[in-house]
Amino acid sequence: MKYLLVVALFLGAVALAQGPDANTLVIAQSRSTSTLDPAAISDAATFNITRGLVFASLVEIDADGKVTPSLAESYSVSETGTEVSFKLHEGLQCHDGEPLTAEDVVYSIKRAADPANAFTGNIVNFVFPNIGYVDARVDSELELTVVMSRYNPAAVAFMADILVHCKDAYEKMSLDQAANNPIGSGPYRVVEYVRGDRVVLEKVADYPLERGQGGWQRLVWRTIPEASTQAAELIAGNVDIVAGVVSDHVAAINNSGTATVKPVMGTRRISIWFSFNEKMAQSSPGAAAIQSVEVRRAIQYAIDVPSICANLLGVECERMTTLVNPPNDNPNLKPYPYDPELAEKMLDEAGYPRGADGVRFTLSLQSPNGLFANDVNLALTVAQYLEDVGIPTAVEVMETASVFTPLLQSHEAGPLFINSIGGGKWSPIRDMGLYASYKANNNYNDWNNPEWFDLYEKMLAERDPEARQAIVNDMLVIFYNDPPWILLYFLPSFYGVSDRIDWTPRRDDRIDPFTVHLVVN
Repeated sequence: MKYLLVVALFLGAVALAQGPDANTLVIAQSRSTSTLDPAAISDAATFNITRGLVFASLVEIDADGKVTPSLAESYSVSETGTEVSFKLHEGLQCHDGEPLTAEDVVYSIKRAADPANAFTGNIVNFVFPNIGYVDARVDSELELTVVMSRYNPAAVAFMADILVHCKDAYEKMSLDQAANNPIGSGPYRVVEYVRGDRVVLEKVADYPLERGQGGWQRLVWRTIPEASTQAAELIAGNVDIVAGVVSDHVAAINNSGTATVKPVMGTRRISIWFSFNEKMAQSSPGAAAIQSVEVRRAIQYAIDVPSICANLLGVECERMTTLVNPPNDNPNLKPYPYDPELAEKMLDEAGYPRGADGVRFTLSLQSPNGLFANDVNLALTVAQYLEDVGIPTAVEVMETASVFTPLLQSHEAGPLFINSIGGGKWSPIRDMGLYASYKANNNYNDWNNPEWFDLYEKMLAERDPEARQAIVNDMLVIFYNDPPWILLYFLPSFYGVSDRIDWTPRRDDRIDPFTVHLVVN
């Protein structure tokens, strides 16, 4: 039935639209872009549109963690490791023709840090806590320094997420204007932005940096929430890349003769978070129950993750042991097995036996709709596993951008909520940065394990890589034994790719159009 639905939609797509020309690349993502303000962007879909395209950064980082200069022609780290100094290329400018200098880079950083703006984007929630941001200063017209409170061996790599924009243009704009009318510094400019539908970029003529050479003249980023429509548009030739093909549509795409599905073992972490928010913990008996580490460990055994992967994703996968992607994880930790009998025994021992009605306590589980493939079905499946061990769980489905994300960012989601967090394999620090400190904005569930946070500072201060990894391994044991999440899986990604292009997907969610090439017949 689903195969026939895709075919029917395909026929409609053929009738209604023509495919892109040889100078245009069209990419479909399921998540809508809610802002183009460089300091407010927090989701991977919008980063794909903006990072390294609309907005350039001081440095670029590849999927393996290799750092290369971008706006900066060079950089140096102080002996203490608490200052990183950058020297910019000459002749840089923003899309409005304003010269781009060190003053603009410092402004970009300080604008994001300004509490009056109340930004909750990636730079504020993730970059600043991880590098221990203190200040940024202008040293000369083309030189600047970022000051940090501590040494972090991955600090420069984190700064690849700082999206640079020009001071004069943004000082004139309100926050609403900045969200909808970006003036960038990268090799593409925004020529059309229809929220919830598309963002269209065109190449900047005579862009001075190497990254701007070659590539497509026009990029169209379409928002297509419905998976069947994504597949139909790909098969019809109206879309070149679809991010996040669902397993039901793989056969239709592969049999189409116009596109194929390219799978990749992704680094995105799919899990269900327990809320430790004090107000939330007092909201119900179930919310209070999950404050117990014994209860949280028991719940791990109640979930059959390999079956979830097989039935929802159509692939085999191994359950994650912690928040860190292989090969940087602790190899001595083994995934929690599915053992509902043990889960029931542990819940009994934790002081939560079944009542006469078979219920231990109840919970609610909040799920975004369309944040990633099968997110709602995942929530429903986990809720059923919990009910099987005496924990009836109501699933609350929420619109992602307007409802779920604000709850997440205000730390008011819960008592259980699904989360999808990007990751990487180039450093364990990249993945552990969610919990850089108890007060870090990305600590969305307010997990507070003092031993973890003490070791975090020790881990960052360690200069020897082997000794640092030993500390990482100790920290991951803490995470495993005091789990702030229901540990699930690293999301396998399925990209639908038109036969007219040559492209190899990355593991880390990033779609870089400069690596996509038109097939010449």
